[in-house]
Amino acid sequence: MKDFVEQIQKRRTFAIISHPDAGKTTLTEKLLLYGGAIQQAGIVKGKKGARAAVSDWMEIEKQRGISVTSSVLQFEYDGYCINILDTPGHQDFSEDTYRTLMAADSAVMVIDAAKGVEAQTKKLFKVCTMRGIPIFTFINKMDREARNPFDLLEEIEQVLGIETYPMNWPIGSGKDFKGVYDRNAKEILAFQNVGKVGTQQAQKIEAHLGDENLDQLLTKPLHDTLKDDIELLDGAAYEFDKDKVDHGKLTPVFFGSALTNFGVEPFLADFLRLSMPPLPRTSDRGEIDPCSEDFSAFVFKIQANMNKAHRDRIAFMRICSGRFERGMDVYHVQGGKKIKLSQSTQLMASERETVDEAFAGDIIGIFDPGVFSIGDTITTAKVPFAYAGIPTFAPEHFARISQVDTMKRKQFVKGMEQIAQEGAIQIFKELGGGMEEVIVGVVGVLQFEVLEYRLKNEYNVDIRRNDLSYSYIRWIENEDLDPKTLNLTSDTRRVEDFKGRRLLLFTSPWNIDWALEHNEGLRLSEVGR
Repeated sequence: MKDFVEQIQKRRTFAIISHPDAGKTTLTEKLLLYGGAIQQAGIVKGKKGARAAVSDWMEIEKQRGISVTSSVLQFEYDGYCINILDTPGHQDFSEDTYRTLMAADSAVMVIDAAKGVEAQTKKLFKVCTMRGIPIFTFINKMDREARNPFDLLEEIEQVLGIETYPMNWPIGSGKDFKGVYDRNAKEILAFQNVGKVGTQQAQKIEAHLGDENLDQLLTKPLHDTLKDDIELLDGAAYEFDKDKVDHGKLTPVFFGSALTNFGVEPFLADFLRLSMPPLPRTSDRGEIDPCSEDFSAFVFKIQANMNKAHRDRIAFMRICSGRFERGMDVYHVQGGKKIKLSQSTQLMASERETVDEAFAGDIIGIFDPGVFSIGDTITTAKVPFAYAGIPTFAPEHFARISQVDTMKRKQFVKGMEQIAQEGAIQIFKELGGGMEEVIVGVVGVLQFEVLEYRLKNEYNVDIRRNDLSYSYIRWIENEDLDPKTLNLTSDTRRVEDFKGRRLLLFTSPWNIDWALEHNEGLRLSEVGR
């Protein structure tokens, strides 16, 4: 039992979130480098002849040098077992990204030092605050020209509404970048630019601010600035409060450069020290303790046809309690029947290996013959329970999709339904309508291209796409209401989703206000539950 609890306590499961090009995939690879999971980091941009990033596997990703799906990477480091959920950072990311955050215990937010907080980061941050999970911030690309660090902290506080505590402080930036000052150890980590794919450690220099030898090391102007900055931080900045960190109210901030591998290892060490092991999760039978002997997990992602040769479908599960053993019998709560988990894999991007055992906090992939849906629970508990379902997030782009060849209706319907079950797209149809022509909603525009690409390659179906002018969607919460009786503007549309829930599509926020004002008691939600 002691060993079982230790296994769970050493687990750390986190997602890395960022705006496109902030350096998320680069940071992920440097972390894997430390864990010995890879020997050489890929240069992430998909240049001809260069390696594709280890965590990207779909053909479109390799062609464009971006992450489209979320992958899961596991490695051991310094006595911890670390699960990284690498989420798409591209502006055309999908709802997959939101759902992946439901499986993580904490998040690492990567911010570009020259650009600050960007649009995509705000959306992802919203999902983290919805769950109150701890957020750690890595301000990247300090070896390039950067904004004033005080301005960056202020922006994080104002735009995201979270307090900040800098764990280290940058000394210069761009050509003048000399390293960072560790506020706790009172040491300077000196930066030497040794090219892109470095694995060597930064030189540590014990630093007493005011020592004359720092004038030579840093130059007098940078040394003076550093003294003033630290004095200001010690006097006026937020105090460090572990409880606030645990509840997502204060974010520890680190400065560094993932590409040159500077500041990544101190960040990882502090992250492991401050982050939490797997926590209890809410179910319809109360909180479930991760160290409970009953195994339980929920599905947060489904990916079909990861391997074209096998036409397979993998359900990704977050283990929430107990211990998984390959071949075990579990109860599938939503399906209402027992199933055997015989084919289980763990993924290192496109490399798979069979998993014989795993513990609470781990992510496993289970072969899915088509029985699982997003949010499903499996458990060995004598009295079964279900974890709180994963909400459906509002798409922002809509298009009318129909098949070119009407003889291929069967393949079209099958392909659309399978891709919708994976959660990459949402399908809407007219109230009581059929599947001949559907409205597809996506979170990022690239998902339309992914849909087109996959229908053609996996189901041999060509489609027509007509973009629609809707940008907002709301689920109708009143159960006994007939949407046809609502008083709405002429450009508002009534539809239903895959699960039969009724929705309204709007072209502007003004139309939403109009609907609420002219229909007394109407309740609309941005999230489908």
